[in-house]
Amino acid sequence: MKLQTEIPLKPEENQIDYASKILLLGSCFSENIGGKFDYFKFQNLQNPFGVIFNPVSIKKLIVRAIDNISFSEEDIFQHNGIWKCFEAHSELSSLDKNEFLNNLNSALKSLREALFSSTHIIFTYGTSWVYRHLASDGIVANCHKLPQKNFKKELLSTKEISENLQTVFTKISKKNPKATIINTVSPVRHIKDGFVENSLSKAHLISAIHHFKNQQSKIS
Repeated sequence: MKLQTEIPLKPEENQIDYASKILLLGSCFSENIGGKFDYFKFQNLQNPFGVIFNPVSIKKLIVRAIDNISFSEEDIFQHNGIWKCFEAHSELSSLDKNEFLNNLNSALKSLREALFSSTHIIFTYGTSWVYRHLASDGIVANCHKLPQKNFKKELLSTKEISENLQTVFTKISKKNPKATIINTVSPVRHIKDGFVENSLSKAHLISAIHHFKNQQSKIS
């Protein structure tokens, strides 16, 4: 009696080895995988801007890094005495404004260098649900515990997700055409969204990635 489901996998080209340079971006699952790479001494960089779950916010950081658009005072805000940014996780936040901007731009430099030099770039998307900041009309990576009335919750369509994947792929391919790009969906369930809503969210991600994969031979 088999208690496990065996899934046959065929070997991929451009496999990861100890000569590889790996960049991991996305949900907490990417950090779990990155932890394995750390343990076995693979060269890797994990989430320089902290955990980010949705494809729009990941795309924004990729565009900013490749186009070399530094963070400025216009990109940050102060809440409860702490400087924060809607594009980054709270782990980068600081009590000092200048220190915070330095943290953001240092992370941006690390991301830019990794995008240009990595042999493998792994994206792990966590959710299709996003929060739009009403005042700026922009989708945020992190709400930073601001009042709920400041945001509107939305579900990205498969078309919107595919468009973001296309932008990321195009940007990276122009600067690092030899990089292997791997798109994955985190298996971690976002139960706070609801069981049905979580399944719908994952389905949108999976459908968008499969649609995009069929159009791009370099995508895994």
